[in-house]
Amino acid sequence: APDQPSAPPAIASQSGGCGVAGGRMTDTRRRVKVYTLNEDRQWDDRGTGHVSSCYVERLKGMSLLVRAESDGSLLLESKINPNTAYQKQQDTLIVWSEAENYDLALSFQEKAGCDEIWEKICQVQGKDPSVDITQDLVDESEEERFDDMSSPGLELPSCELSRLEEIAELVASSLPSPLRREKLALALENEGYIKKLLEIFHVCEDLENIEGLHHLYEIIKGIFLLNRTALFEVMFSEECIMDVIGCLEYDPSLSQSRKHREFLTKTAKFKEVIPISDPELKQKIHQTYRVQYIQDMVLPTPSVFEENMLSTLHSFIFFNKVEIVGMLQEDEKFLTDLFAQLTDEATDEEKRQELVNFLKEFCAFSQTLQPQNRDAFFKTLSNMGILPALEVILGMDDAQVRSAATDIFSYLVEYNPSMVREFVMQEAQQNDDDILLINLIIEHMICDTDPELGGAVLLMGLLRTLVDPENMLATANKTEKTEFLGFFYKHCMHVLTAPLLANTTEDKPSKDDFQTAQLLALILELLTFCVEHHTYHIKNYIINKDILRRVLVLMASKHAFLALCALRFKRKIIGLKDEFYNRYIMKSFLFEPVVKAFLNNGSRYNLMNSAIIEMFEFIRVEDIKSLTAHVIENYWKALEDVDYVQTFKGLKLRFEQQRERQDNPKLDSMRSILRNHRYRRDARTLEDEEEMWFNTDEDDMEDGEAVVPPSDKPKNDEDIIDPISKFMERKKLKESEEKEVLLKTNLSGRQSPSFKLSFSSGTKSNLTSQSSASNLPGSPGSPGSPGSPGSPGSVSKSTSQMAAITTKGGLVGLVDYPDDDEEDDEDEDKEETLPLSKKAKLESS
Repeated sequence: APDQPSAPPAIASQSGGCGVAGGRMTDTRRRVKVYTLNEDRQWDDRGTGHVSSCYVERLKGMSLLVRAESDGSLLLESKINPNTAYQKQQDTLIVWSEAENYDLALSFQEKAGCDEIWEKICQVQGKDPSVDITQDLVDESEEERFDDMSSPGLELPSCELSRLEEIAELVASSLPSPLRREKLALALENEGYIKKLLEIFHVCEDLENIEGLHHLYEIIKGIFLLNRTALFEVMFSEECIMDVIGCLEYDPSLSQSRKHREFLTKTAKFKEVIPISDPELKQKIHQTYRVQYIQDMVLPTPSVFEENMLSTLHSFIFFNKVEIVGMLQEDEKFLTDLFAQLTDEATDEEKRQELVNFLKEFCAFSQTLQPQNRDAFFKTLSNMGILPALEVILGMDDAQVRSAATDIFSYLVEYNPSMVREFVMQEAQQNDDDILLINLIIEHMICDTDPELGGAVLLMGLLRTLVDPENMLATANKTEKTEFLGFFYKHCMHVLTAPLLANTTEDKPSKDDFQTAQLLALILELLTFCVEHHTYHIKNYIINKDILRRVLVLMASKHAFLALCALRFKRKIIGLKDEFYNRYIMKSFLFEPVVKAFLNNGSRYNLMNSAIIEMFEFIRVEDIKSLTAHVIENYWKALEDVDYVQTFKGLKLRFEQQRERQDNPKLDSMRSILRNHRYRRDARTLEDEEEMWFNTDEDDMEDGEAVVPPSDKPKNDEDIIDPISKFMERKKLKESEEKEVLLKTNLSGRQSPSFKLSFSSGTKSNLTSQSSASNLPGSPGSPGSPGSPGSPGSVSKSTSQMAAITTKGGLVGLVDYPDDDEEDDEDEDKEETLPLSKKAKLESS
């Protein structure tokens, strides 16, 4: 028999099917949900489609096929095996085991469709369609089977105290056979037998007849395993349920009875946070709680065989929850009072906590609803003002209330992130950034007091869902993506990056305890996600705020996981092969912290070592010419002795081949022709908005978003990073000595790449390097030299290979684009406006 914990949720609630608009009868009749059983013994919904049965040549037999109603893809293709035990449950479910640990279920919208497919299965297996299972669970002798078939019905012993043992034996003997189980269930239904048994239970308790009570336990437990809704409706009625629980207190395997009834009547208290006026609803809530208690606490842990027989009990609870949510949702006065008290400042803390916990449980119940009913549920909550209410609650001091509010917020985000995004953009028009809902969520993430940051991890996941373009509404003009990301980077990103910027003002993290490192790793994970999925928004932010340099400060952290997070962030940027990013990395010498970490790691063969080598290997394999030249020119002396991998020698070889091609004009002209053909800006062109941003003047940028300018300050010896200086054996030199060293190391006029980072006024920074703009793009081997795949279509504009210095978006560019001819004049004008000291340096080479 299939080993499933319970029946999967039905495709339609008791109130009716979910119908296909305009569909034919056959469409709705054959409409099914496909479920598979996961490792946690819970049913996973694999999709909704239409089922058919036909001969499949590949499988050599009649098979069940389910095609998705959304796109017609194949959800299920399963051969009807003659020896597989198929079970029919609740008139609309067919369940079976496909393999040893792979259980499947089809949940039909209509009984007629289930019957039709069931007949096909029984036809293949040569069974009578009247059975509920096509293979016997327990082997029966031919004689017993004949007796079962020939007997018209099951005759129960008279319900008397003296015959309890006989009744218990009859129930136990009937459970293995599906046919006998069916007959026993019918007999119990027809004769009102359960109520008579419960009357005997009172007699046994009064007489303290322990033996009789043990028999009653076995009988009632056996009736549960009959898996019949009609019997459950009797047992769970208001007048019977407490007596049923009483019978289950006397487990013969326990030395003394349990006190379940005492707990339910005295300990468990029913709290009406808002008075419920509907008596039917109140009774349904009581019943659901008690039945859930029976399932979780009273019934013993079922065996594999018994577990299959409790599916109807699970379904009973499931549909009760559906009804409770529906009845509460329709009670407008109830919900209006609930939200009014939630947001009322006069509500005391204990009451508010009860209200929030109720709302959390209400949302949890909603997960049982079918999709169209869940739509209506969340729409109702939205209309009632659940998001403004959550904003009020999240701003409160009570940690428990905030925690429950966060769980409610997670239900909303997982269900409909667009609804949440629309709300936060609307409220931004009236409120300050500090009290925006999304900023409150970020602040709770940052201020999580849990040492393991459990709450922060949950909130980071929610933020990731909100900023994920994949779940944003896809319209012709990408409105939601454009509007929301613009809003997020303007109003929220500074809140998210505040801990990162505050902790990286020096050349190493100012706080490096475990909890801070965990938080910064979470923030970096989200920023890395943004680099991968956002385009010009994150590029604008990283370059203007000098974020990558600040992130690479964390390479000096004592926590390896944080240093690796920082490296992964840079690796994601390099992986984009975007020349704007590459120029920013080269201009600020942002390989220096990586090389420093590599040297500090020494000869240890660990994840840090492998990750850094992989990054350089990517540059070599992808032949990113600008970065290859930059690395070899500035860091070759530090890396040339690394010979346990061929990565760095391979980079040097790439660099030398590049120089040779530049020195050979014929090869250079041929390379230009090929490159112009291959790297035309077509498929990989920037988005229109990105082009617009990168073409804007520096004056158009908002305050505080200026690009970090190269400083003209001279380089001090104490600023040189120790590991690199030790490795390269550089000492304090006079100007004449420096020229000799540079000639020997063949760095094309570039001085030591070591530099000092200093910050003023919080987020603005000054970058001090020895030579602000030496080695122009036209010079051999420079980052912007012709032939770089990262700079599509770039060619030398004159025989002297001198390229104009562009200042798009306030960034001193190192690559000249022939595509941008219309901007050449503008760029030349801007060159004239550069400070004289800088201009002199630019022209000196």
